[in-house]
Amino acid sequence: MGKPEIKLAGIADVRFGEGVKVVGPSNLYGCEIGDGTFIGPFVEIQKSAAVGKRCKVQSHAFICELVTIGDDCFVGHGVMFINDTFSSGGPAGGRKEMWKATKVGNKVSIGSNATILPVSIADGTVIGAGAVVTKNITKPGIYAGNPARLIKDLPK
Repeated sequence: MGKPEIKLAGIADVRFGEGVKVVGPSNLYGCEIGDGTFIGPFVEIQKSAAVGKRCKVQSHAFICELVTIGDDCFVGHGVMFINDTFSSGGPAGGRKEMWKATKVGNKVSIGSNATILPVSIADGTVIGAGAVVTKNITKPGIYAGNPARLIKDLPK
């Protein structure tokens, strides 16, 4: 019987701002975390991802490569970001040139268990719990459902 290669969760090569709080266990590597941001337990943030200043990333969130989150954002429990759209009919695997980026603006709140495909989300947007964001959001408001759609405008 063979022996598995075991890699433990941990923190490696992360650029932390001032006053960051990380609750372990978490798996953060090659990413950037802005000043005053809170990272809850069981969070994975992959290389080249960036989380802005004064954000809260709750437990069990997954922030993959090519995701940029602005300042003053909230990422709820179990939120999943996706960078592979299976455009070839299956997973891209090691073909990172097929992956796509996600950009979350400032003051965005994403409810628990939402799934965010490679999109751009406007500043001040609220994404409801369980929503699946499949298209760019250019107008701030409250979005919910699968696929996510505008359900309420927000006052300016």
